[in-house]
Amino acid sequence: MSHPIIPIAPAGPSRQRKREAPKGRRVDPQALDEIRALLGDASRQRDLLIEHLHAIQDRYGCLASRHLAALAQEMRLAQAEVFEVATFYHHFDVVREGEQAPAALTVRVCAGLSCELAGAADLLARLPAILGREVRVLAAPCVGRCEGAPAVVVGQHPVPRASVEAVLAKVSAGVVADAPEGYIDYAAYRAGGGYHLLRACVAGEHDVEAVIGSLEASGLRGLGGAGFPLGRKWRIVRGAPGPRLMAVNIDEGEPGIFKDRVYLERDPHRFLEGALVAAWAVGVEAIYIYLRDEYHGCRALLERELEELRLDPPVQGMPPIHVRRGAGAYICGEESAMIESIEGKRGMPRLRPPYVAQVGLFGRPTLEHNFESLHWVREILERGGAWFAAHGRHGRQGLRSFSVSGRVRAPGVKLAPAGITVRELIDEYCGGMQDGHDFYAYLPGGASGGILPARMGDIPLDFDTLQPYGCFIGSAAVVILSHHDSAVAAARNTMRFFKDESCGQCTPCRAGTAKALALIEQPAWDTGLLAELSQVMRDASICGLGQAAPNPVDCVIKYFPHELGAA
Repeated sequence: MSHPIIPIAPAGPSRQRKREAPKGRRVDPQALDEIRALLGDASRQRDLLIEHLHAIQDRYGCLASRHLAALAQEMRLAQAEVFEVATFYHHFDVVREGEQAPAALTVRVCAGLSCELAGAADLLARLPAILGREVRVLAAPCVGRCEGAPAVVVGQHPVPRASVEAVLAKVSAGVVADAPEGYIDYAAYRAGGGYHLLRACVAGEHDVEAVIGSLEASGLRGLGGAGFPLGRKWRIVRGAPGPRLMAVNIDEGEPGIFKDRVYLERDPHRFLEGALVAAWAVGVEAIYIYLRDEYHGCRALLERELEELRLDPPVQGMPPIHVRRGAGAYICGEESAMIESIEGKRGMPRLRPPYVAQVGLFGRPTLEHNFESLHWVREILERGGAWFAAHGRHGRQGLRSFSVSGRVRAPGVKLAPAGITVRELIDEYCGGMQDGHDFYAYLPGGASGGILPARMGDIPLDFDTLQPYGCFIGSAAVVILSHHDSAVAAARNTMRFFKDESCGQCTPCRAGTAKALALIEQPAWDTGLLAELSQVMRDASICGLGQAAPNPVDCVIKYFPHELGAA
């Protein structure tokens, strides 16, 4: 999913947690001094607003109104504009005059479907009393750790397979941040042949057309959900007049998705080399990476490795690589990374790829990519497009990284042939179902990809294979349900997520998700009204969230009618 070009809340009503913006207040001189001291010599350009809000939140534990007013003056922005951004995101705590600041430590319990299946509700019920008033306990949207469900984040420290005891121990230890260990760092990557491909490209040993041709021969498609052919995307943007940008979306905000985090924690430079090769081939002048705020450890890792890359560049003239930090929102990603192309525009509707690549948003042709797409570039170009295309099952080509969670014995990221069926995925890659659980249903593409019954478990999992059934693979986030679960409960969980994460910019999505949730929470579903609502949301929502949110509900009505009598 994407967001307006800069981190400004979209025009129109926003999330329910957003409050009325202030009309403007006099700037407190002390607050202004504090903001100036905090920002130091950092740029005040408007695209850094969200970064400066993070700096205030990290330093003071909240965003006081006086600091927001001072920041607005310092950045020459309207106070209402700053307030809109601050109140849009989950991880910013706006505190107005007379209000009490939040507790110094926040514990977030993931409320995503996989964590709900694993007992997150029990943690949410028990932790507040155990941790006391000095710790704030919140239900959080998916934190991207579905393989370790139930997942809890203590401050900035993830606790996988969390128990009350494990969370209490982490709170008592005072650990609030960490970074992954044991990954392939810059020195190890270079020693293993890393960046040789980039050096060969820059040295003229590889022809751009041959490189793009190899990608086209591989059949590699964008792995962020839309599935637009990678080589064709490079060709389109390369053919557009410069200057050109690249935006990389590492948001993974939809429940069930975590593959990019896993790869980033293991081998960050493979992705970075892929991005730099793409920049060379397309003629990109700057790369922007949007990384979700829930991935604190990944951000520390990435910033450390980027510094190593800058200090000892494998080639001269590399485009700058900027990392932009999210703040806890599903509606964000590639377009909020492309900050240098602002040109004063805001409140634009979100567009899913490949439109970013094709139309060149905001006056600059922009190559938009998902992390995993770039992760494959080096290996495909070194081994040849035919190598990648040789993989696959059931008439499909290539490899896919499946984020598998739910009732399987061994959840995680599973690299498997494109076109594999969910039954094969469970049996061959996940160790089968958990003890005492029989395969009942599955979500093939995360929260928005729909729900199918086990009897339809032999459909190839790939692009274009699931659409006839009202589903899609998206980023290949597969959630497995057992006979102890219900599709109705899964649909309710996903619709709660969409209701809260709707940006509110368009009425069909803002009102539609809320109305749909109210309808499916009833004991008896009004299927006729739900069908009408679904059609309106699909036809009139301006982005993929509102268009895809009805998928799980429609699937329940179509494939699980036996559950509706006892819903």
